[in-house]
Amino acid sequence: MIRVENLTKKYGELVALDGVSFEMQEGEVIGVLGPNGAGKTTLLRILVTFLEPTSGKVIIDNLDINNPLHQQEIKSKIGYLPENAPLYEDMTVVEYLRFVGKMQGIDKSDLEEAVFNVIEKCGLGKKENQEVSTLSKGYRQRLGIAQALIHDPKIVILDEPTTGLDPNQRIEIKNLIKEIGKTKTVILSSHVLSEIQSTCSRVLIINKGKIVADGTPEDLEAESRSQVTINVEVDRIGQNLIPRLKEFEGVNDVDLPAFKSLDIFSCFSFEM
Repeated sequence: MIRVENLTKKYGELVALDGVSFEMQEGEVIGVLGPNGAGKTTLLRILVTFLEPTSGKVIIDNLDINNPLHQQEIKSKIGYLPENAPLYEDMTVVEYLRFVGKMQGIDKSDLEEAVFNVIEKCGLGKKENQEVSTLSKGYRQRLGIAQALIHDPKIVILDEPTTGLDPNQRIEIKNLIKEIGKTKTVILSSHVLSEIQSTCSRVLIINKGKIVADGTPEDLEAESRSQVTINVEVDRIGQNLIPRLKEFEGVNDVDLPAFKSLDIFSCFSFEM
């Protein structure tokens, strides 16, 4: 369904994605997990053809995103919710969905049924004649998901779909995503582990533009329990200290965190 091979994206000297590779099968629900600035949004924007990769290949349903002749067909197969959904404030919910449906090329004879279907699926029935400007954050996210679904895409890509929601709204959106995942291939991004665990069958962890883990939530949780992080304080960090620590058997990584004050002791950690 989706094959990503050695995908790299650079913004000048900044490397946002660094050799990312993975495959995704039809019907999977995958979460892309990582801190802010890890490269999640860049990856999703490349998948929906909003950005061109610096190098690498992405094949979606046997179509190459680098081929201009394939890009329009790829877009028709994908429903996309960006992190800040661009909603037209002065339209009602139903007017906005009709507008998006027309932009997606839905035939006039099928448009009303398509609008009705997504309103029902996304729980917008009581809000259909309400102006977008008056909607709560939770209903705005429902509307954003509805516009991503209106043309019945095979793939749904959601960038941070629960950001800014209260706990009850988060639960409602997570339940909606689970329902969508029963019939669609879904990719969603988040920096919150619990959001991914409760909605996804597989997790890609991305950090500093690289995929550092790929597996089921259960497998990754078990793996994390097998690792030990040790914090060490020293009175001076010599030039060769960190390289020498990395040479110890069982050490996976050594990290020197940034600290805000000039303390006597400097801190670093490493995993075994």
